[in-house]
Amino acid sequence: MALDFTAIDFETANGFRGSPCSVGLSKVRGGVVVEEASWLMRPPENHDHFEFHNTRIHGIRAEDVAGQPRFGELFPEIGAFIGGDILAAHNAAFDLGVIRSGLEVSGLPGPAYEFVCTVMLSRRCYSLVSNSLPYAAEEAGVPLVNHHDAAEDARACAGILVDIARRNNANSIAELYLSLGLTVPKQPAFDPSAGLSKATLSALAARLGTSAGGTAGNGSVGQRDARSGAWSTWREEGPNPVPNAAAEPGHPLFGQTVVFTGDLAIPRPEAKSRAADMGARPESRVTARTTVLVVGDGFVAGDLRAGRLTGKAKRVLELHAKGQQIEVVSEGEFLQMVGGN
Repeated sequence: MALDFTAIDFETANGFRGSPCSVGLSKVRGGVVVEEASWLMRPPENHDHFEFHNTRIHGIRAEDVAGQPRFGELFPEIGAFIGGDILAAHNAAFDLGVIRSGLEVSGLPGPAYEFVCTVMLSRRCYSLVSNSLPYAAEEAGVPLVNHHDAAEDARACAGILVDIARRNNANSIAELYLSLGLTVPKQPAFDPSAGLSKATLSALAARLGTSAGGTAGNGSVGQRDARSGAWSTWREEGPNPVPNAAAEPGHPLFGQTVVFTGDLAIPRPEAKSRAADMGARPESRVTARTTVLVVGDGFVAGDLRAGRLTGKAKRVLELHAKGQQIEVVSEGEFLQMVGGN
């Protein structure tokens, strides 16, 4: 088997994807993990504040990375470990975005990478009610005890890709993508002096106070609950924007029909707009067309087993049990996909 690649996973300090504080890497040769590496790091300057929500997820605090090199200083070592490998990540839009935004705000150019998204492959090759890493790893028979430890998450991602290749009788990434009728996507090389990505520009604008808090990206205004900080549900659905036909076909939301439920951390019209930007079709209720349900209220994948679900989520489970290809996604996973805070 010539199944060679490097799996990568980042954890970030805050909602900006260019704030990496930890990375894990697993190098695979012939379908077997042969080398691993992980680092703690300080995020780039001016983007190094740690938000409670992020620390609650991965447990890393500012004092844990004090004295560590910043991401820009460490990236030569990360890049040397990756070499010329194809990168694999569970929700590659996020992890490739971390590299790009992290280097951009560090004033550094970045190399081109071919990459594989195991969320997208999981959707195509498994039939799961959630394709979050714990569920996909369980399906692949990969141990995942400490989710959100970057090294363990990278190792699980590697195991998922190896399992999917085996199920498709593919001996390489090229064979796997050919068997699925897909082309391996590529993030081109970039130089921040030639222009910044949209995610980085948005983060810089927010830091400078030029973006209006409490206003949706499409001009719709929501209302926050003073106690919970969530956006209220009154009149919040808004119109369903048309999918962006020019979006990247390899993005995990491209071509999906997305419905939102529960209290979100952003106004629902803005969530719909972000989904449409990625090529998804937002709708307001669960139907036979629905393929993705994004759940707010602090939902995590484990809630599917615990039964802490909204009415829409219960409807999704009913449809999934009847054979409809439909997936439940947390708002955090959705925001990683669309590169938002």
